[in-house]
Amino acid sequence: MIHPAHPDRLAAVHTYFPGRWIGGATLVLGPVVLCAGYLLRYLSTITALTPQQQAWAEAQPFAAYGQLLAYTSDPALLTLSYAVFALGAVLLFPAFVALAQRVGGGLAFFGATLLVAGLFSRLYFAGADQTAFQLTEVIGLDQATNATMKEYVDISYGPWRVPVWASVGQYAGSLLLAVAAWRTGVFGTARASMLLLAGGTWMGVLKGASIPDALVTALLCVALVPLGVRILRDRLPVPAGRPKVVSW
Repeated sequence: MIHPAHPDRLAAVHTYFPGRWIGGATLVLGPVVLCAGYLLRYLSTITALTPQQQAWAEAQPFAAYGQLLAYTSDPALLTLSYAVFALGAVLLFPAFVALAQRVGGGLAFFGATLLVAGLFSRLYFAGADQTAFQLTEVIGLDQATNATMKEYVDISYGPWRVPVWASVGQYAGSLLLAVAAWRTGVFGTARASMLLLAGGTWMGVLKGASIPDALVTALLCVALVPLGVRILRDRLPVPAGRPKVVSW
């Protein structure tokens, strides 16, 4: 078992992308912002809809019906929640890279690559969400809902189904990275399990969020935030006669 504070691992975190400051900061901010995004998506839906509208939305075969209705009721609040969620996905990109460097080895690198592919899918889905929301303002809720649901499969899967296949990376990648982090001692059993559980959250277009989604992502905060703080506090010794290099 390799100790997580091995000098070679620290050097990788400090000198390669994303570097100590960006890697450490995004390990702290990424899961927190994503958790806030899940919570906001849940709260914005129940706030924007009346009890009768919520009952109607829950009776529909897809969450998209309720999400589009909620947007027309409170577009600013829905836009905020979806924007925070997308920002969390962006911040997790360098965070997962930093975690893989800290862990080291092929298993971690494969896992992080698959996880990043899943994050790219989330951004594709975010673009589809925004397009559907804007359609309600141009052609009205009923026509926008009918058009979106008529083409929902093609919209969700994306061109050549690249986004939907990339989304599988979240599930496989979280497993590989969690196992690698556990094997090297970077994470104990509990924190590795938290990373694995967070990898099981939903993917797709116009999905509804729930309290369990936010709670599972809160576990990701417990797993990643302490590591981010530790990386920010790390100091590599500078050999005598060698110029000091500032790593961002």
